[in-house]
Amino acid sequence: MDNLKGKIALVTGGSRGIGKAIAKRLASQGATVVINFTQNESAANQTIKEIEESGGQAFASKFDVSDFDKVHQEIDNIIEKFGGLHILVNNAGITQDTLLMRMKEEDWDSVISINLKGIFNCTKAVTRNMFKQREGRIVNLTSVVGEMGNAGQSNYAASKAGIIGFTKACAREMAPRGITVNAISPGFIKTDITDELTEDLKKDYISRIPMNRFGTPEDIAGAVSFLVSDDATYITGEVFRINGGIYT
Repeated sequence: MDNLKGKIALVTGGSRGIGKAIAKRLASQGATVVINFTQNESAANQTIKEIEESGGQAFASKFDVSDFDKVHQEIDNIIEKFGGLHILVNNAGITQDTLLMRMKEEDWDSVISINLKGIFNCTKAVTRNMFKQREGRIVNLTSVVGEMGNAGQSNYAASKAGIIGFTKACAREMAPRGITVNAISPGFIKTDITDELTEDLKKDYISRIPMNRFGTPEDIAGAVSFLVSDDATYITGEVFRINGGIYT
């Protein structure tokens, strides 16, 4: 299926977990995928290798999404190299979990800087090109925690709630230029983060999920592939919940 053939896509935090699944899905549909990473170059190269072995095209781009100047520099380079950028998936994010009473200022600042400011940086950097093209698809990864809250994650919840407001505002600004901006709100997804949970915690979380399981990165990738496709041209400003029914 090559419904994204000729499209250039940037996936931030695309070297592993949900980002990797998204990158692989978009590449399988014909997009040329640029995989952003910050530190783990070997993981990025492994993802590129897997994409190429499946017949797709992918390239790596190293930059910290919280660095305004570097983001603009690297995205300008991508646009110049490929002649445009059609799809942006803002996936990069971190956690620094602890109760508010124990939270350090740097725990708050680092999460807000990467999770929320990073989306501002990357979206602002692609806007001029997408306006000129009169075409673009932007998908922002928020979280069920940003909608319902979670003890020990006030910084993460705030960053993810902010993404929802940012998405809705940008959707209104960009719609007249043919650009859609949507958010996906995953619930508990089986990744490196959930793998680190104790068995008791896993059982506790799963007991609250009506579908009685964690989601998979591929569940999220499928929704992204829909939102960037021609089937979703009249959808913008929406938050798609993919959480197994834990929050509706």
